[in-house]
Formats: sequence, structure tokens, C-alpha cells
Amino acid sequence: MANFFENLDPETADELEQLSRLNYELRENRRALLGAHGADGDAALLRLIKDGAVAEHPAYEHFLAARILAETRETVRALLDERLKEVNRS
Repeated sequence: MANFFENLDPETADELEQLSRLNYELRENRRALLGAHGADGDAALLRLIKDGAVAEHPAYEHFLAARILAETRETVRALLDERLKEVNRS
């Protein structure tokens, strides 16, 4: 099996590893926030809040945090995608 990092310079390999780790941590922290309320997504948590199934506070703050984590993860994924394209071009 080929090692993906084999032909990368150390700085690029480190950058890709850090972006991948950040992507993972954002995903898992969002999952934990939503899971604490039994929700599988932002919309589900907002429905639970509106229906009164969970207390508005801190659930609404967790809803906002989950949205921020998702948006940040999308930014990180875009950065990672762009870096991988650059690496594949060279």
C-alpha cells in the first residue's frame, strides 16, 4: 500500500495532517453537542427547542455552536481540498 505522505515535503505533510485533524475535531465536537440533546442535526435540535422537548438554554447556544462548527468545518474542508489539488498539480 502506498504511503500518501511519502512524496510530500515535511511542511506540506504537516499542514495536511493538521487540517485533517482539525476537520475531525470539529466534526466530533459538533456530534457531541448535538448528541447531548438527542439530535442528529442542527434542524433537529432547533425543532426540539421549538417543541419544548429540550430547555431553550443552553440548547439554543448549543444549536448556534453546532452551526458555527459546521461552517468552520466546511471552510477547513475547502482549504484541505484546495491544498490537495495544489499537491496533485505539482
